[in-house]
Amino acid sequence: MTAPPSSVLPADTPSWRMPGPLVWWMVSIAVASMLAAGAGAAAYVAHVSGQEALRRVVTQQTDEVEVIARLLAGKMEQSQKVLRTLAGTIAPRLQEPSYFQDPQELDGLSALGFFDAVQIAGSNGQLLLSQRGGRPVAAASLEPSERDVLRRTLAEGKPQVSELIAGGTGDARVTFTIPLHREDGAVAGVLAGALKLQSQSLLPPSMALPERDESHLIVFARDGTILSHSDPSRVLGNVRDEAGLSAVFARWQRQAQPLEGRGTTQVQADHIVSMAGMPLPQWMVARVSHSRALLAPLAGAQREAWWTVAGVLAAAALALTVVLVWMAQPLAQLREAARQLLRRDEQAPVPWPEAQGEVGDLVAVLQQLARQGSEHAQQQSALASQFQAILDHASVGIVITRHGVLEVVGRQACLMLGYSPRELQGKPARTLYASAEDYARAGARVQAEFAVHGAFDGDVCFMRKDGSPVWARVQGRGVQPDAMDGGTVWILEDITAAREAQQQQTWDTTHDALTQLFNRTAFDQRLGALLLERTTRLRSPADMAPGGGVGSGVILYMDMDHFTVVNDLAGHDAGDDALRHVARLLESQVRQLGWAARVGGDEFAVVLPGCTLARGQAVAEQLRQAVQAWAPSYQGSSFTLSISIGLVALEPAMRDVASVLYAADMACYDAKRAGRNRVQIGHAREAPTSGRMALGPV
Repeated sequence: MTAPPSSVLPADTPSWRMPGPLVWWMVSIAVASMLAAGAGAAAYVAHVSGQEALRRVVTQQTDEVEVIARLLAGKMEQSQKVLRTLAGTIAPRLQEPSYFQDPQELDGLSALGFFDAVQIAGSNGQLLLSQRGGRPVAAASLEPSERDVLRRTLAEGKPQVSELIAGGTGDARVTFTIPLHREDGAVAGVLAGALKLQSQSLLPPSMALPERDESHLIVFARDGTILSHSDPSRVLGNVRDEAGLSAVFARWQRQAQPLEGRGTTQVQADHIVSMAGMPLPQWMVARVSHSRALLAPLAGAQREAWWTVAGVLAAAALALTVVLVWMAQPLAQLREAARQLLRRDEQAPVPWPEAQGEVGDLVAVLQQLARQGSEHAQQQSALASQFQAILDHASVGIVITRHGVLEVVGRQACLMLGYSPRELQGKPARTLYASAEDYARAGARVQAEFAVHGAFDGDVCFMRKDGSPVWARVQGRGVQPDAMDGGTVWILEDITAAREAQQQQTWDTTHDALTQLFNRTAFDQRLGALLLERTTRLRSPADMAPGGGVGSGVILYMDMDHFTVVNDLAGHDAGDDALRHVARLLESQVRQLGWAARVGGDEFAVVLPGCTLARGQAVAEQLRQAVQAWAPSYQGSSFTLSISIGLVALEPAMRDVASVLYAADMACYDAKRAGRNRVQIGHAREAPTSGRMALGPV
């Protein structure tokens, strides 16, 4: 086989193309923008540069204090998370005072080491544990503010963050508390963890670095107490002594504004002051900068930049025009190639441009799409031809419906129904029925079968174009098994003649009324006739020779496993439905190879004349898998069925029905003893003198 020719032919490099209107618009806008920027540069530099520089400094400084405030708030939240985790471990142990006295137990609480000091108190306020730096301390050493925050937590049942607990600069700390709850939700105690002000988990000294003469980073409490400062000597001082910040702080206090996390900046004559709040601990972060010192380098740089930009603008405008037009050439060439591809002119080569970047990627994509389009068109044409061949030459009728409309109708189905394909294509399925009532009954039957079996298999009476009835064996499956909206495929086989034969009196005597298969009497007669024919053929030396026709053929004896479970749990109607479905499975699988019969309550037999032992074993395995794959649902319960199969080759020594059935029956019995749901190969055995089967219901 050879690969299909590509619709994208190689082409020489395209010649120069005039850019389209979009490119010219882009060039015009770019040049005009550059000239407008040059014309306004002087005014911008003269009147706005200073304010813009100031605005950037203000924005940067405002963002900085907001980020630092969020960072510190995150440290607070992290400390509270650690405290909550520790509380989840401690709360169940409040009723065990000895737990807090056992060093080994406390060593297992690694979260204790996160805090510089930890206190645990019961609901009565009594301290169960008090540590500082990992060592026990007396309750009397607690500051009054620490005792107060413990009492407030017990009383209000909510987490608390204390005000600054000031000792010396190195001993100043903040305490976090969280209530401990019993299982009923009542407050059983309180857990407190303290962090030193200058600890790494709160306000490390490195936070204010590097120190700059023109700017200071300050963290202070609501009352003005300085908690962190670029100058460590100012820690625990007051912001009222800070140049620039004192006036802003005093104004903020007078206005009684709420503490918010958003940053604000105020520009004064000599200072730029930015502040952002931390609502939870009632702290504020401030950056105080000397404005003149910050803006002095910017002013000189802006003057030099203005003269440089003014000199470059003229040359840049001309260069930009030339470059943009040159760069747009591949795009213009690609537009021409796309137009030719859209015209689907397969005789002329497509002038694809050679380009890199985005245009090169577009060229590669369009070339690939062109190749795929050509291949897809050829595949679709081949599939359409194959599908039409199936519809035209299939020995059975094929119909595809979607939402009650005949979308596809095969030739054999048209012949069966007396229509031409054009007369049925796109028509409602109701056209094939004698009346609306018949169509409604058939639809209800189909829905019921699909609900139980996931498919339909049954006999349906249709109406030919001339008004005469035609009976068909109909098998329906969803095009997409999990989505019935995708349509349904129907296989129709004309059984009008067989249906008429069923109406004769002899049919009832040879067929099982429930499954429509041969009954035991007819099966014995047909098997006996087959054995008699084989016995007659044994007289021919050619048939007796190795490789002759005698000895071919197999019999399958099948018994459903645990079938009584369906009858017991879902009722005999469900059991009858299961028997009918299994019978249809058997008949559909062996129709071209032999015949099937119901020889007992849940026992079936299949004869495959002319089959080798290997072929018979393959058919038996297909039958076993088909039954196992079927999972019916009755009365809201799903069932999994299986069958045990005994397989015996029709050897020349088997000359009577009793011997054959006995050997197959015993093979089936061996399959059940081996664990059920399997195929067991048997051999010729001597039948009992009574001629009765050895295997009963299991």
